[in-house]
Amino acid sequence: MANSFAEAFFFNRQWEAHEFQKEAWKKISEGESGLLNAPTGYGKTYAIWFGILHHYYHQREKSRKKRLHALWITPLRALSKEIHLAAGRVSEELELDYRVELRTGDTSAGARQKQRTNTPEALITTPESVHLLLASKGYPDFFGELDFIVVDEWHELMGSKRGVLIELALSRLKQLNPRLKIWGISATIGNLEAALHILLGNDRNGVLVRADLQKEVRIETLLPSTLEKFPWAGHLGIRMVDQVIPVIDTHQSTLLFTNTRSQAEIWYHSLLQKHPALAGQMALHHGSLGEDVRMWVEENLHAGRLKAVVCTSSLDLGVDFRPVDCVVQIGSPKGIARFMQRAGRSGHQPGAVSKIYFLPTHSLEILEGASLRFAAAHKMYEQRQPYIRSFDVLIQYLVTLAVSEGFRPADVFREIKTTHCFESISGEEFQECLLMITQGGKSLQAYDEFHKVVAEEGVYRVVDRRTAMRHRLSIGAIVSESMMQVKFRKGGTLGSMEENFISKLKPGQAFWFSGRLLELERVNGMQAIVKLSAKKKGIVPSWMGGRFAITTDFATAFRHTFELVKQPERRWPVELKFLRPLFDEQRRVSAIPEENELLVEYIQTQYGYHLFVYPFEGKLIHEGMAAVTAFRLSRTRQTSFSIASNEYGYELLSDSPIDITTEMEAGLFGRTGLSEDIRSGINVSEMARRRFRDIAGIAGLVFQGYPGKPVKTRHLQANSGLFFKVFENYDPNNLLLKEAYDEVFQFQLEYARLYRVYERISAHRVVLQQPETLTPFSFPIFAESFRERYSNEDWEARLEKIKAEIGRRRAAG
Repeated sequence: MANSFAEAFFFNRQWEAHEFQKEAWKKISEGESGLLNAPTGYGKTYAIWFGILHHYYHQREKSRKKRLHALWITPLRALSKEIHLAAGRVSEELELDYRVELRTGDTSAGARQKQRTNTPEALITTPESVHLLLASKGYPDFFGELDFIVVDEWHELMGSKRGVLIELALSRLKQLNPRLKIWGISATIGNLEAALHILLGNDRNGVLVRADLQKEVRIETLLPSTLEKFPWAGHLGIRMVDQVIPVIDTHQSTLLFTNTRSQAEIWYHSLLQKHPALAGQMALHHGSLGEDVRMWVEENLHAGRLKAVVCTSSLDLGVDFRPVDCVVQIGSPKGIARFMQRAGRSGHQPGAVSKIYFLPTHSLEILEGASLRFAAAHKMYEQRQPYIRSFDVLIQYLVTLAVSEGFRPADVFREIKTTHCFESISGEEFQECLLMITQGGKSLQAYDEFHKVVAEEGVYRVVDRRTAMRHRLSIGAIVSESMMQVKFRKGGTLGSMEENFISKLKPGQAFWFSGRLLELERVNGMQAIVKLSAKKKGIVPSWMGGRFAITTDFATAFRHTFELVKQPERRWPVELKFLRPLFDEQRRVSAIPEENELLVEYIQTQYGYHLFVYPFEGKLIHEGMAAVTAFRLSRTRQTSFSIASNEYGYELLSDSPIDITTEMEAGLFGRTGLSEDIRSGINVSEMARRRFRDIAGIAGLVFQGYPGKPVKTRHLQANSGLFFKVFENYDPNNLLLKEAYDEVFQFQLEYARLYRVYERISAHRVVLQQPETLTPFSFPIFAESFRERYSNEDWEARLEKIKAEIGRRRAAG
């Protein structure tokens, strides 16, 4: 079906419509709902927008009533603004009386009020703003004749509780207008069909529109000038500034992606120091910067005035700036879809080639360049895991409805059963949610502040104005990682560490921090109280960069790359040829595992007895495996272990020897009893207590503060900790308590994936090697634990001495 608006707009720009755009316009005109998937830069926005415009002007002849016609939901305010600009350009150029407005957290109260009285045809907004509208009086009239909802970047929202907010909002809006058409826009993920089902709900069918376009992506690995056979994490990284400067010089514009904000800051200042001519032509962009700064960077990217921008995931999504010439990924991207999304920021237009350089931060990471090309060629895109049974979000939603027009439980129960998140909810569980908002559940009935909602003639409402105001201020499901102070019981503060790491420790466990071996005495709110430890071993902390989990598919691609080592060298990728001396050394002193093998190295050094295991599954999984292995070994001997890990394997270091062969025969790497061993080896209860803080905040058990005056994190933890203790002691089946434990196993420990890893390696041949010295594979993990024992001034020098000693022993042998 012809779309005259698109034809006119495309004709003015001398564009040719893609087949997927024509298909989307056709399906929209036929009244379908669906999910659109196409490569970055090929016009996904226009594929939906012109379908909406065609529908509006085709239907307007039947109704002249002023009403909200379309709601466009995005995950980012910046993206909302860019969609607003793009839609506005269409209306202006085609001289349409189709008004498009923006409604986000930045929209003034006056502008919001005008939108209620003088409704635009289209509103571009965020998930939280939609729920704020649902919390306002008269929302059924405002949304009653809404024809379209578009959820942009659905793949990003689906894997978070913000996606649950979308599911719940859609369940209500579909009831207000059964003719409502729902469309999602998504980048390529491994479970697109599931993404379509989750978006539409189990009461709707829809179509999947996929672009049959092959976008050319050129992936090149930047190689160091010399190869280190015994590398450690970060031993390259910033030292490769000289290799990056020519890339920036030879391109008009370059985005340099890092995994952490601190890494972005370091690279920005290092590039300026090495190449002062970039001053005024290079900018920094990450989530901790003020919005005015970020908007300035985005505007200058769009205008082509910047030659380089060092950024984090803050520029991952489809912000509509001018296409850059190339992208540099600094360090492992940890995921294939993430890497391809970033690659797509270059050549962000039809037919253009996307060019991305991969810059490794240590020698073994060089191999990831070949893995990324293999994964991209075989379209190994990760699946996004949706949240299910998120009762904290449901409780918040019920109060949202009660704050505005009120609700009848039977109606809401029927509606939420159509969502993927709550299709398994039972009537008893729903009644418990109602009890939580009316009486505080089974445990908090004595406290009036939890009697938020009252039932009047079968309708549940909030009648207290203060309760309503505080609830509106708390709407949302965005939580952030907290930092905990590390303090001596009597003395000063040593610094801050991630709460996620501290929560896994049990009192009495030792860990390295600030060049000292410390022992956790207790956790006091957001403080970890420690003392100097007399033990010789301790756990090495994991930091934000390391907590960026490598995906299952990326791990599979990485392990597959080892298979290439067996093939003739003429078929090797450039990365493998460069790494040949390292692999020759590894093969000479130990072994290189094949795809169906698990390599285990047991080495004695002056530091003790080292057990190295190489599942190649990523740091987060290795942390869990290391804890399980240590617990299993401790059952047969009284000994303590230092634990360290990286993306490729993990290490257990002890003072006493291990009969590793006997332990392996007894099921050291088996999956039998895995669940019990995880619970015994990891402080799951403390992890759940920490997780519960966010759940309590979303559910409204604790008030998180007024704008500009948030409640301090330690107070939130103390308040939520009281509820956690009450529920554990007096209401052990509480839905929110169970949710905390479920989320720990599902997301923090990734229990299902951990079990699959044990299932995989239990079917593999274990290759046990006992080298005389550290190997190229083991040295990076050893370096992770070694660096924590010494100050920044001398740990590299000490490692260099160890490497020199290894070299001398190799030569003598």
